[in-house]
Amino acid sequence: MDNRPDFTKLVNLASSRLGSQAIYATDDFFADKQRLVDDAPAEWKEDVYDENGKWMDGWESRRKREEGHDYCVVKLGLPGKVVGVDIDTAHFTGNYPPSASLEGCYCPDGEPATHQQWDELLPSLDLRGDSHHFADVSSQKPCTHVRFHIYPDGGVARLRVYGHPEMDWDRVSTEQELDLLAVENGGRALACNDQHFGHMSNLIMPGRGVNMGDGWETARRRVPGNDWVILSLGHAGLVDRIVVDTAHFKGNYPDSLSIQAAFVEGGTDDQIATQSLFWRELLPSQKLSADNIHEFADQLNRLGTISHVRVNIFPDGGISRVRVFGRKSD
Repeated sequence: MDNRPDFTKLVNLASSRLGSQAIYATDDFFADKQRLVDDAPAEWKEDVYDENGKWMDGWESRRKREEGHDYCVVKLGLPGKVVGVDIDTAHFTGNYPPSASLEGCYCPDGEPATHQQWDELLPSLDLRGDSHHFADVSSQKPCTHVRFHIYPDGGVARLRVYGHPEMDWDRVSTEQELDLLAVENGGRALACNDQHFGHMSNLIMPGRGVNMGDGWETARRRVPGNDWVILSLGHAGLVDRIVVDTAHFKGNYPDSLSIQAAFVEGGTDDQIATQSLFWRELLPSQKLSADNIHEFADQLNRLGTISHVRVNIFPDGGISRVRVFGRKSD
């Protein structure tokens, strides 16, 4: 059972695949600071050591022998408003910090200076070893960087910073075509009936999939029906064309695909699947092929302004990316 907070469905602004970088740490003697923002779950390597000691998958400072504490500055892959965090101490048992806190700042034109004003996002939080620590954040200010404090020293496997990417839609013309579904434009993956082999959020990530694991893939269906995923656009808009990429899916791509859409007002993410049953057809059923980019324009039904799409695959399988190109609506 997945009992993670709802904010984990949002974008991880501190994702390395989105360009997040750990740009400074007071100390990372035992484990490199950049591992803190790796997207893959932290792994354990039995009996693996380097010249400084036991190899650990995360950020780990040496044992402090003086006053003070350690911290790490992370440049977020996407600027945005932070809603929640996950401080993961996976595999750190006798060497995790007793507590941690988080600050943020908005510095779009470069790196924070020594006199930079930082705002508290998360006050000091008690930590446990080999555990996830989920915490809500109440902040209305967008951040480009976060400063992660650990008290006084130790190791943390991963820092996830969930939130809403900051997109200044007022500066986007209604005549400008862009991918309304892209994560960098505020798109979100909300719900699906199955994601056994690949997470639905991969569908809206930048670039083409790097391998078969970098996509959304369901288990083999053994009963009648089909699989589906619901995605939210970063801004309501008019759709010009849709691109579906089955990169790396060769013996397991769906036979066909259709897309429903709607302009959704009200309701919650938890019941969006119920609403989607009655959405209109944006793209009638189309045959797919292996490891290929499929573009659909003339095949689209003109539904006017939409805010959400439901991608139906028949009967099951995997796709790498979905792009919804269009223009924002006023």
